[in-house]
Amino acid sequence: MVWTPLHAKIHRTMRSRHLFERNQRLLIAVSGGQDSLCLIKLLLDLQSKWGWNLAIAHCDHRWRSDSEANAHHVENLAKSWGVSFYLETANEPINSEAAARDWRYQALSAIAQANNYQYIVTGHTASDRAETLLYNLIRGTGADGLQALTWQRPLTTGIMLVRPLLEITRTQTEQFCQDFQLPIWEDSTNQDLQYARNRIRQELIPYLRDNFNPKVESALAQTAELLQAEVQYLEKAAQELREEALGIGDEEDSLIPLLPLRLNRRVLQKAPLALQRRAMRQVLQQILTDAPSFEHIEKLTALIIAPNRSQTDPFPGGAIAQVEGDWICLK
Repeated sequence: MVWTPLHAKIHRTMRSRHLFERNQRLLIAVSGGQDSLCLIKLLLDLQSKWGWNLAIAHCDHRWRSDSEANAHHVENLAKSWGVSFYLETANEPINSEAAARDWRYQALSAIAQANNYQYIVTGHTASDRAETLLYNLIRGTGADGLQALTWQRPLTTGIMLVRPLLEITRTQTEQFCQDFQLPIWEDSTNQDLQYARNRIRQELIPYLRDNFNPKVESALAQTAELLQAEVQYLEKAAQELREEALGIGDEEDSLIPLLPLRLNRRVLQKAPLALQRRAMRQVLQQILTDAPSFEHIEKLTALIIAPNRSQTDPFPGGAIAQVEGDWICLK
């Protein structure tokens, strides 16, 4: 095996960030593109050092005429490497990026649960992280959206999603594939500019690279990394504030009735606005079926210092918040 600087970097990253344990079962999501081929090659080469049991999963969305051939290509690679292969094919073509992502994670989770894999591993890179930051920034988001694509997060009970390549750019994965002559399957949809992410990748990032910062992808990925730690800290502080305002402890949190709820305004008034907003968002996440919008959060936060008997118009689902003395009552 040829040991490259990229092998060393990924090996160090996995150890320092505690992404994996030794001797675990890893399910690698492989599309056949350069990022996922770089990922599986690195993990196969590092397998002897970690004692992993590796398998490949491929999800066929059926949105391209060559998707079945793509799946066979990945299956043949798995056979040549002596790795177990799992294929999930959509019943109907999936044409929305968001729907495809949701279906893909559900499919991967089902494969992992059925076959006792503790980790699902994807080939998301620093370039993906930079594109996600820009995509969410343009749509309008707080720090949570800007720090999206974290190193790891639980997908379902007992299964962790891990992204080991978040410090590696797409240029690096392309060079790695060329160096090892890995047979990349070119996905034609990556060139389709009807998708916003492709316009960011094909047009915006090159423009920023040429006119502002030649290392813009790494710079944006570093920003996402910094925000990730800050969001984690703020979320915990907001949770503590919310629990104090509700008069509960950690062990009681799951037992709170959804409605009615009473929040102590005196407790909330002592906190900075950033924590007030996050605490209100957490409250709304309990009672709304969809993610609360900026407007929802703002109108609930405004009640912290509003006059007595002030109230909101109904939230989706019909809940109303009203000031009753020192309390915000949601009913």
